[in-house]
Amino acid sequence: MKILDKYLLKTFLITFTTVFVILFFIFILQTIWLFISELAGKDLDIFMILKFLMFSMPRIIPLVLPLSVLLASIMTFGNLAENYEFAAIKSSGISLQRAMRSLTVFILLLSVVAFFFANNVIPYAEFKFINFRKNIAQVQPALAISEGQFSDVGVYNIKVNKKSGKKGSILTGVTIHKKSNIGDGSKTVIKAKDGELISNEESNTLQLVLNEGNYYEDIVPQKYEERSKLPFARSSFKKYTLNIDLSQLNQVDVDENRSGNTNTMLTVNELSYTLDSLRKNLKTEIISYSENNNLRTGISSVDTTKRKVKEGKLPENILSLYSKEEQLLILTIANSNVLSVSYAIEASKINLINKQKNINNHVLAFYEKFVVAYACIMMFFIGAPLGAIIRKGGLGLPIIFAVLIFIAFHFINTFGKRISQEDGLSPFLGSWLSSIILTPLALLLTHRATNDIGLINMDVVLAPIQKIIKKIFPSKK
Repeated sequence: MKILDKYLLKTFLITFTTVFVILFFIFILQTIWLFISELAGKDLDIFMILKFLMFSMPRIIPLVLPLSVLLASIMTFGNLAENYEFAAIKSSGISLQRAMRSLTVFILLLSVVAFFFANNVIPYAEFKFINFRKNIAQVQPALAISEGQFSDVGVYNIKVNKKSGKKGSILTGVTIHKKSNIGDGSKTVIKAKDGELISNEESNTLQLVLNEGNYYEDIVPQKYEERSKLPFARSSFKKYTLNIDLSQLNQVDVDENRSGNTNTMLTVNELSYTLDSLRKNLKTEIISYSENNNLRTGISSVDTTKRKVKEGKLPENILSLYSKEEQLLILTIANSNVLSVSYAIEASKINLINKQKNINNHVLAFYEKFVVAYACIMMFFIGAPLGAIIRKGGLGLPIIFAVLIFIAFHFINTFGKRISQEDGLSPFLGSWLSSIILTPLALLLTHRATNDIGLINMDVVLAPIQKIIKKIFPSKK
């Protein structure tokens, strides 16, 4: 490796590492902000918090890596051009493509690493992250309940005065409000002197054993005038066991992906196998539903009747064979059948649309692994020539260009995926839409930088303005 290649590679790696660490730290802070409701007020120790963040870190890489490549490229080549190092390189007969050769090899290797990271590390981390959030209360059940405030635990709101014992499983001063199914407030209140939380990591049920308390339940009288008296039933207990379903705990909206959507947890091979099964199931379901619908509506018998009418065996107006009362009954039954079939078709349509959306999400997850790798290459061929053209390094103008380009890339990428999820665009095009739009920009900038053409020919813009100024303010002789 020649001295120039070593120098450029060293300069780029230092800048890239610095930018990557800073951006990664910023996105980690954003992750903490998004999941602050799951971390705050639950007595999580430092190990649990670090474990939570460790599982969430890999999902940040697809955002940080292309932006780091873009910003590092602009800053590196901008510094070289600003300090006239490029002028010295070109004066020695070395072209821009030759100067970029060592960095191009590095970016290609980085894109391969990015693909394997997206294909192997991120699915595993996503699986661990979602299951860690889902089972956080099973590992340490007291985390679901905070001292001195009501905590939402399944269908119950639980408040305790004090927690003690191993992992805070011994509760003192327990007050429980059970949510009403019809949404008219709490109709059941349980108060107990103390209690104990018992859980099993292999079960979705948390047991709360209460000691020495009372059970209150509001009664709604059938007569309206008696409801103002607010009657209730009260019973005492020495020991009462409450079973709490943990399957609904820690459900937070995470980018349109729930724990049931496993597309982010699969590798390319697993996604291919899953997509093949999903498509076959959808096709089988469509064929099965159409055949069953034909049998239920009697389409085959209708075809037979039409053939008999053509052969002259039946009159064209079949209803004329029946009396007025029978005609009315037949039309009423037919109308009822049509409405029933239309409702069934509508319900089936919604089900098939949801299945197609699930397929689209899996296809998007499949192509997303390749988009991350290509984005690194594309951002380098945007940033490197752009830095050579603007001839500005540091953290000023390069950051402005990098942020604008990355926002455009991220917005187009998100827009394409959202439309593809709703089946308004093919998943392939939705995944690659941002790359398709920005690739011509990379080619254009590389061409202009190679041929020493500026980003914008300012003479074309300034010449008409100068003429207008001269006409308005003519120079004095």
